[in-house]
Amino acid sequence: MKKRMARDKQVTDRKPRECQLPAKGYRKGRSVYPEDTARFAARSGRQGRHDENERELPADVLVGRNAVLEALRAGRGINRILVANGDREGSIAEILSLAKERGLVIQNVERAKIEALSGGQRHQGVLAYVAPVPYAELEDILKAAAEKDEAPFLVLLDELEDPHNLGALLRTADATGVHGILIPKRRSVSLNATVAKTSAGAVEYVPVARIGNIAQTLKALKEKGFWVAGADMDGEKAYYEADLTGPLVLVVGSEGRGMSRLTKEACDFIVSMPMVGHINSLNASVAGSILMYESMRQRLAKRNC
Repeated sequence: MKKRMARDKQVTDRKPRECQLPAKGYRKGRSVYPEDTARFAARSGRQGRHDENERELPADVLVGRNAVLEALRAGRGINRILVANGDREGSIAEILSLAKERGLVIQNVERAKIEALSGGQRHQGVLAYVAPVPYAELEDILKAAAEKDEAPFLVLLDELEDPHNLGALLRTADATGVHGILIPKRRSVSLNATVAKTSAGAVEYVPVARIGNIAQTLKALKEKGFWVAGADMDGEKAYYEADLTGPLVLVVGSEGRGMSRLTKEACDFIVSMPMVGHINSLNASVAGSILMYESMRQRLAKRNC
């Protein structure tokens, strides 16, 4: 009888089964708490199959035939398309055809390069760098300026390569009333996520047009009545001494090299920026911003006369 009473007391003293939770890390590191399981997986380097093989792509990258094909059909701004060497069958043929119709840059590369850029995602031999906003047409930019009854004011970037510089120039262009930015299709920075972020939203308001041959584009604009002013330290006059009003194209050269010889020869006049310090050049976005503000100052003064 005493033994039975002792056994009943032991049963009564036991904690309810649902309260007996295993300690964290129980069963080879697995916890009853999901957040602890995630933390343990992160510490131990154990990731799921999806996380092991795939990483999130930048906002300006598309991979896969369907994604790229739909972007082409929708008319989305595309900087360039990478196609694996030897891939020409199926929908790749349609992608190439549509890209050529739009004059887009197509690069044939080794499949391994696309593998490295696609972050483990299924790419089917094609990858595209897309623009955060659609590119504009030069004729549409000129038409918009005419509708405002304003003398068209354009900025052409001669093989600028740094997206931060392009973003900064877009920001100043919006502030100074520039109607559009012109950039070459090749050997030049394109609209991308970095440009959009650096521009602080100006990419949504300042149209950017991609052009082919710079010299031919400037010649066509001259025939429409434009003056072309280039910025170079060897300019014949200071920027504040030149007339920067009327239909105008301001040309800003690339970082380090400045304007190319052919572009410089296509300019009507070259302006310089006096410097009294120890360095002999300015950042491309700084130089471009100074010129844009000087042009705006002259335009406002002329309008108020």
